[in-house]
Amino acid sequence: MSARRTRSGGHSRVRNTRQNDVVAPTRPWADPTGLLTLPGGAVVRGRRVAALGTPADFALLLAPGPDPAWPARRIDWPDFWVPRDRADALDALREGRRRAYAGERVEVACRGGIGRTGTALAALAVLDGLAPGPAVAWVRAHYHPRAVETPWQRWWLRRVD
Repeated sequence: MSARRTRSGGHSRVRNTRQNDVVAPTRPWADPTGLLTLPGGAVVRGRRVAALGTPADFALLLAPGPDPAWPARRIDWPDFWVPRDRADALDALREGRRRAYAGERVEVACRGGIGRTGTALAALAVLDGLAPGPAVAWVRAHYHPRAVETPWQRWWLRRVD
């Protein structure tokens, strides 16, 4: 999929050359709870670590908790804060995004499923071409109204590239 940034009214927007087609997972999710279609069309799921649901193909885990039965990658990300290792976090997020666009069922999970999960989902939107400020508003409108809970998380999103 190719996307490019365009400027409109001072905000970056994604213009997808495939007309914002939804990239459906190869195997659909049985439970729609927490599903989010990224600006470029890939579908991902946000959830609490303890709220195991429909199996995923890949998980980005942002908090300690049970290991799922499917492949996962943990990001060292303290509650209400930002990832300890920016490069590792961005690498993991890029891997999750790549897998989602390849049709895999990708999920993002933290303890509460709101702050860190919302920040990671907003980071995926930034990687899809949204500017950080609009990405926060977007994830709050489409995932959870309290997503991206702290000023430090908003600050971190400005450094996603």
